[in-house]
Amino acid sequence: MAENRQPDGERTGRAAGIGFGLFWIYVFLYFGFIALVLFRPDVLSSRPFGGVNLAIASGLGLIVAALLLSVVYMVACRVVESPDHDRR
Repeated sequence: MAENRQPDGERTGRAAGIGFGLFWIYVFLYFGFIALVLFRPDVLSSRPFGGVNLAIASGLGLIVAALLLSVVYMVACRVVESPDHDRR
């Protein structure tokens, strides 16, 4: 018989908790960037990375952070929803 892969309420709650935690990490990073734009634009005009200004590097860093956090979420949810997770 085929195994039902639907997560129950507890697993869904854990996945939602992981998602919200990672969301807040990204919000913190994003608002840090926005705070620099608002209060210290002179810092963003510096060029510490071989001619690329900090504003461009920070923007790309936010994109990379979003991708990495999505991979972390995918792996964490796979662990939470695995059948072996409840046996540990």
